[in-house]
Amino acid sequence: MVKSRQRGVTMIGWLFLLTPMAIVAYAAIRITPIYLNYMKVSKAIDQVANEVDDGATKSMIETALEKRLDVEGVSFPELKDFLVKRDNSVWTIQANYEDVAPLFANLSLLLQFNKVAEVK
Repeated sequence: MVKSRQRGVTMIGWLFLLTPMAIVAYAAIRITPIYLNYMKVSKAIDQVANEVDDGATKSMIETALEKRLDVEGVSFPELKDFLVKRDNSVWTIQANYEDVAPLFANLSLLLQFNKVAEVK
């Protein structure tokens, strides 16, 4: 009687193991530019919030934000997608937007971002 021992993973086993990993890696590749863009938007909002003084008007804040977005190279979201409002004596800048990362066929990832900063 000969003992047969199986060792390792078969080719079909490798396919079952690697397919989900490949899908996750592809999704990560697709959403990385979107998160990098969000980091630029967040940086621009924080810088404007720290640079503008208390006596600023809404138009001054929007102008500073538009210039900062140009410097950072942000084309989405546009300036009209930002909300600049005053609560009591504090100005707040808010970017609340969504971005879509298409995966394959009719399957996409929807990413929602909400960044709020108070002018100091």
